[in-house]
Order: sequence, then C-alpha cells, then structure tokens
Amino acid sequence: MDKIRVPEVDDVTMISRGEQKEGKLHLTPHHLIFSYTPSLYPRQDHSCGSPPQKARPQEVWITYPIISLCTFKPAPAASHHRPIIRLRCRDFNFMAFYFIDERKARDVFESIRALTCKLGRIEKLYAFSYRPQKPEKDVNGWELYNAKKELRRLGVTDEVNENGWRITSINDDYKYSPTYPAVLAVPSTISDNVLNYAGRYRSRVRIPTLTYLHPINNCSITRSSQPLVGVRGNRSVQDEKLVSAIFSTSQANTEPLEDGSPAGGHSASSSQGDLNSAKEGVITDTEAIEDEMLARTSSDGRPTTPHVYGAQQHNLIVDARPTVNAYAMQAVGLGSENMDNYRFATKAYLGIDNIHVMRDSLNKVIDTLKDSDLISSSPSREQLAKSGWLKHIAGLLEGAGLIARQVGLQHSHVLIHCSDGWDRTSQLSALSQLCLDPYYRTMEGFIVLVEKDWLSFGHMFRHRSGFLNSEKWFIIENERIGGAGGGTGGATFGSAGSGGKAFENALLSAKGFFNKDNKSRDPFVDSDGEMIPFDTSSPNSKESVPSVKGNSGAEKETTKVKETSPVFHQFLDATFQLLHQYPTRFEFTERFLRRLLYHLYSCQYGTFLYNNEKDRVEANVMYRTRSVWDYFISRKEQFINENYVGEIVNDNERGKERLLFPKVNEVRWWNDAFGRTDAEMNGPPLRSSVGESSIGSGVRGVLTGVETADSAIGAGTPNKSILSDHFSSSASLSAGLSGLGLGKAKGTQDHPRSTSQVRAELEVEMQ
Repeated sequence: MDKIRVPEVDDVTMISRGEQKEGKLHLTPHHLIFSYTPSLYPRQDHSCGSPPQKARPQEVWITYPIISLCTFKPAPAASHHRPIIRLRCRDFNFMAFYFIDERKARDVFESIRALTCKLGRIEKLYAFSYRPQKPEKDVNGWELYNAKKELRRLGVTDEVNENGWRITSINDDYKYSPTYPAVLAVPSTISDNVLNYAGRYRSRVRIPTLTYLHPINNCSITRSSQPLVGVRGNRSVQDEKLVSAIFSTSQANTEPLEDGSPAGGHSASSSQGDLNSAKEGVITDTEAIEDEMLARTSSDGRPTTPHVYGAQQHNLIVDARPTVNAYAMQAVGLGSENMDNYRFATKAYLGIDNIHVMRDSLNKVIDTLKDSDLISSSPSREQLAKSGWLKHIAGLLEGAGLIARQVGLQHSHVLIHCSDGWDRTSQLSALSQLCLDPYYRTMEGFIVLVEKDWLSFGHMFRHRSGFLNSEKWFIIENERIGGAGGGTGGATFGSAGSGGKAFENALLSAKGFFNKDNKSRDPFVDSDGEMIPFDTSSPNSKESVPSVKGNSGAEKETTKVKETSPVFHQFLDATFQLLHQYPTRFEFTERFLRRLLYHLYSCQYGTFLYNNEKDRVEANVMYRTRSVWDYFISRKEQFINENYVGEIVNDNERGKERLLFPKVNEVRWWNDAFGRTDAEMNGPPLRSSVGESSIGSGVRGVLTGVETADSAIGAGTPNKSILSDHFSSSASLSAGLSGLGLGKAKGTQDHPRSTSQVRAELEVEMQ
C-alpha cells in the first residue's frame, strides 16, 4: 500500500469509444477500478406516472500489468482544461480519465506507475496472492499436461519403441539444456553420449527433439535451434547423425546409410483420406509448385521412381527465417545447416520476420486505434493494411500448411528451427499440429499443445510479454514535449531502436566471437533478435534481465523493452483464422482464444509468468499460484462450440477429415480481439490498399529459398546450380519464384540488389 498515494478519487470522468461515464476511481494493490452508475432509463410505460428506473452500479476492472502505455497530461490553471490520464491496454481497450484536481491526478499517475513498473520482482504480481472461489477453487489445471502421457498418446514410451523413439533422461535436472523440458524424445538409435556431443553444435544446446509423431505414417515433427556453423563452416558429425536418425524412424530399417542418408526411400503409401483431401482441391496451384520444387531439389541425382502422390519422402529442414538473414548469422558463429552435410534432406527458408518486425507491425495497428478512447469513429482500414499484420499471419499459416502437407500428405519428416527455436519455431510447430491432429482442436488438446510447444519448450513469456512493464511506457506529456519524457505512442511494445548501428555491432560481435574461447553453451545471440553486440545482455546470461540494487541489496527485475513481441498473440490470431475457416472442427470458440490472450497479460495466474520449465520449477509456481486452465475448465460451458463435429474423424467424408489446411487468401482481422466490429475492420475489400489486396487476391508465398546439397533457389542461397527445366529461362524462373513466394515481396528481384539494400535487411535482423 506504500505505493498508493491516493486510494480513491471522486468526480472522475471516464471516456472510452467516445462514451462518457461519471464515477469514482479506486486504486488497489493489483487493480485500477472505476465504479459508476449508468444513465437513468425511463420506463417504457409512462401511463402510471412512475419514476424512471435506476440502473445498477457497474465497475470496470483494469489489472496493472495489462497497461501498455500510460500518458498524463497536466492542465495549467490558465488553460481551463482538466488534467487527463490516458491508458492503452494490451487487450486493446483504450480509455481516458479526466480529473478535477491536478494534484490528485498526478498522484494517481504516480501510483499506477509504481504499481506497474516498480514492483521489482515477478513474485509481487497478482498471481501470487490470487485466491479463487468455487468452482474454480476445486480445479487443478496444473495436472492437465504430463509430458510422458502425451508422448504415450503419440506412441512413445520409456521403453525402446518399434516406431524408433525413446525417452531420454539427459535433461532431467535441466543442466544439459536449461531452456528445454526435462522429458525429451529422441531416436532409439541415438545414445546420450551422441546427444552430449550434438548439443555442442546447437545454439543453447537445443538439439533436434520430437514434438509430434503422426499416428498413421509414423512421420515426425521435430524442433531445435540453429546450428553453430559460422563463417568457418563448422560441422558436427553427431548432429548429422541425429538428424539422419530422426528422418529414418519411419523406415523399416532404421540404421542410416553409410553416406548419412536415412535407410529406405519410401514411407507407407498414402491413406485414402490423404488422397481424398488432395482430390477435394485442398492443394492450391502455389502449393503444387512448392511440391514440384521440393521434389526437384530433393532428388540429389539419384535414380527416381515414377511420382505417386504421398509415396516418396521429401524430408525437410525448415528454417523459419528469411534466407539472407539466416546466412547473416554466420558472422557471429551461427547460421543454417550446410546441406552438403545433410544430403538426405531438403531445406526450406520461410521468410518469417523476427520479433522486432512483428512488434513494429502491431504498434502500427495500435497507432491506428490509439484515439479510440476519445472518439468512436472507425479505424482507417488503409492504415491497418499498411501495418502488415495480416501478411505476417498469412505467412505463419502458409508455413504451417507446408509443414502439415509434408507430414500428412507427403509422408515425410520435418525439422523446424529459427534462431533459438522458441518464437517462430513454436508458432510453426503448434500451428502445423493443429492442422494435422484433431485432438489439438479440442479444448483439452489445445491446452496440451500450449503446454507442450510453448511452455515446456521454452517460449520466453516473461521477456516477450513485459509483465513488469517499463518506465518508457509512462509519459508525462509536457515533459515529453520538453525532451525529458522520452517516448511516443509507438513505444507501446518497445521499439526497434539503434538500427543504424546494427551492422557495426554485428561486426564487433563477430570479432569478439573469434577472439574468445567458444563454449557452445555460452549464449552470444539475443534470442530471435537476431544479433546483439557482446556488451549487451542475453536472456540466459547473468545480465539477462536489467536489474538495479535496492536498499535491501536484492536485485530488482525490469522489462527489457526490445525483447517484447506479440509472438503468442500471433499464434492465437492464426488459430482464430483456422477456427473461422473451419467453424465446425474446433471444440472451443473464438471467445476462448480472446480470454486466453487477456489472461496472458492479466498476471492473475502463474502459467505464463516465466520463460521456461526450469524457471517455473525453481519458482515453485505449481504450489504458489493457480493455473490459467483453472479459469477455463471451471467455466468450460462458456467456451464450447455448439457446432463442433470434430470428434468424429472420417477421412472418406468431406468436412470430417483428419487434416485441415489454412486458406491463406481468406485471412481476416480478428476484430473482436481488437475491440472492433467486423464491419469496421473487415468490410468490403479495399481496391487501393496494397496490404489488403495482397491477402485478398491470392496466396502470399512464404518460401524465400530452397536448398539441397546440389542445388539452391531463392535470394541469399549459396552459389549452387539452379534448377533447370521448368525454372530454366529467366521468365519461367521469375514466374516460378513468384508462385513459390520467392518474388519481389521478399527481396528476389530481376536485378542485383545494391549493397545498401542488403545492409538494410541485415540491420533489421541484427537488432
């Protein structure tokens, strides 16, 4: 309570969406509460002369961590204006509070700032004092997910399995890989000794490990971080052996060949359901070109058999980053697989931008909506389109669709990674599993999916969400004008910052890397940033969270603004797209996703407060806080889709197939999440908007490059032979690249790019 300068203020006016309410503002340790009584409504029947009917008092509750920007505008006495505090919230509610007394208004502002960004420790958030009532009190959501139980559902047990997988105990104490879960599934032919050596070749020791196993064809989705290739072309025989063994698990003979290639050449034949899906037009023209290109680059010059759809394996390594960005990482000793050493696979680059680009994109959406506290007009759809948000969502969905087709239709294995493998990798892995497995489209299954691919595999929720807020997000307007406030509305979710020095920092980082003893477990890259100078803190280092010493000597945690990004929000948005496109195939409703997005930031539950499984275990959150799933399970009837028919899977009946494929050209705004009507955000197509037309007119094309040991295509790929035949002539090459998403939108041009263009691209990725 020492942070609360004034517990309540009378005669406060709240304005939201242009609607004005008079009431009282209360400040509690964890919530800002505005109480008011709605306007009086006269009775419909005036014949009796009865007095108007008084409405019941109502309250608006705002949890402090959900505030993303707070602006205080004092009012000089001579101005005859009232002081105002404007709030932007992460659930896209915007409101303004007008006060009569400027001193009280300033006290409220300083109290909110102290209760939001001066807590100093995660343990002071609401989750550690929240005590639910019945029926939520009787639910234990922490018990819903069990890693070994989920692996058993997929067909993997502690014993050596016929399907080629085993559970290893190498990370039981989290010492092998602190950001990975304790329970890991690896090929049965790979020993823990091999894993120890292989771990030295992957950033943060995040080795390729199983996350999904298809129940019919035994093909897998695995995930990892980027390899430590560097400009010296480092390689790891153990890593190559591990990836080869993964790609061999669905074959009758699971021993890799002498050249490292997986044994066998074919998987099980296609199921009837897969063929039906193809016949029903699920595969678009762009997807067909992708399949053709992948088939051409995966032949490696070996004799081929006639193509039967789904009969040949095209095992795929998916690097979620743009091609040029992946190769730029070699400057600091990282990079992407040298396919000369992985001849048994094809690598695809997906051109999904990093956390800074995604944060800036959402900030542009917020800038379009930012005045919705004072006015009720519709947002500019042209400005919304220019934000690029829908393009990013479409890219994620197309990437997930590519992975789902490879596993479900091509009967192939897929290994996914980005930089550290906890942002873009989690998005693609989870979304592709939503497309492949009806279980994850149930409420229980979706909870398991979030627990598995987001929480257990170490998505940095605390860093990305900024629960402890930042001083940069609190602005006194006249101070900002004078230069002391330092910040703008665009700083809501951080800013890219220092872009002009990024290239120089990368070179300094590379110099530092080559002058130090390289320990593979020492982090020298800042998450999905993707590069930082060596004098900047990194998430797993001792300086990972900026801190200051208080009077007690204890370190105070603060938010690192440049690490915040709406990564999980994008996943929920992409899930909404699938739910909207297939309204009978999901057990839960859109409101379930919207409330989950709210509770990501409410800090009412302990589920999302930490960066990885190890941190949650050490903080003992299972016993000190409640699980967010308690909220949903105790209110399950509120989130059930009445039109759900997905419990019946019949691959021979349209609408009940196992597989779903995203309709990328139908991506739309999740208007309810942004607090707007469908007409305001989606309306008729805009003719003049480049941003919207690219979504509405066809598939965007997420691929930026494809590479094998012998051939490559796309901007930034190594100098290898380019595919002939269909892609031989300049015109057909251009057309082919356009269809594959390798066109000008991602930097592939008809003429060479200038040095400044390349440098600009690298600077964004290196921030």
